[in-house]
Amino acid sequence: MRKRREARERAVQFLFQNDMNVAEDLEASLNTFWENTRLNAALEARGPTWGEKVETPAPTADDIATRAFADTLIRGVLEKRDVLDEVIRRHAKNWDLHRMAAVDRNIMRLAIHEMLHRDDIPPVVSINEAVDIAKKFSTHESGKFVNGILDKVKDEILRPARTAKDTPIL
Repeated sequence: MRKRREARERAVQFLFQNDMNVAEDLEASLNTFWENTRLNAALEARGPTWGEKVETPAPTADDIATRAFADTLIRGVLEKRDVLDEVIRRHAKNWDLHRMAAVDRNIMRLAIHEMLHRDDIPPVVSINEAVDIAKKFSTHESGKFVNGILDKVKDEILRPARTAKDTPIL
């Protein structure tokens, strides 16, 4: 499941980026994002290379699988963003959506999309992943905030919270 976590983290990073600067061409933006992700990973693995040109490595099988899962999440969130935002608004009492930390907002969009539209992912998994990603990428209090909102959403879902249909391996 480590690859799914990585895919979710990348999806949140892309959604955050897109939230700040909406892509005119989604395909081009996704391709650039994934190319930069591979290049950054290669640079981190290699260490400092002052003045040397580093080529973007070709995607590995793991890279392709991670991107496939992340891209389905990204596209789903972008397609249903208005509905996802309305769900957040309904459960975030006394919070204006645009006053929330952008990272938290996009983490919740992703998790709610999974809970509402991905029967292959148990809702509690979506919540746990979202809380862990919030702790990693956002503020000290974000995990609690994200968990509180997502737990309320889970209570409205008309399917078991701890089971999934036919979970594919990634």
